[in-house]
Amino acid sequence: MTLSKLNVGDHASSTVLVDAARCIDFLGDQLRIYATPELVRDIELACLNFLTPHLAPGEASVGTDVQIRHGGATLLGMQVKITATVAHIDRRSIGFSVVATDGVEEICRGSHARFIVDIDKLRGRVADKAAQVRLAALA
Repeated sequence: MTLSKLNVGDHASSTVLVDAARCIDFLGDQLRIYATPELVRDIELACLNFLTPHLAPGEASVGTDVQIRHGGATLLGMQVKITATVAHIDRRSIGFSVVATDGVEEICRGSHARFIVDIDKLRGRVADKAAQVRLAALA
């Protein structure tokens, strides 16, 4: 783990184009706006991409918590800037504060946490769980 180079207050931004796949569709074509689940996904990806260069080979990070308030309607075709700031570091747990803006207004504010995992250990735990599921299905 090379987190010694990561500090509270460090930040990074990424930009996302709100395409049709990121929009709700249940209110018709006139109201194709950024869907909250897609915003959450984009926040996770922004934090993942920010954190990954700080990890050692064989490590990855997984999301463990997301808390946001999505209060602005962003239209199809607009760009959203997501800024992630390191809020806390507790060994393998990294907390981010996040803000998203669409060029007109702030559309989201919240937090996201990620946990650093050893990929091989995680692979083993997932394989063990899959074996338990198969055994339970046979019972």
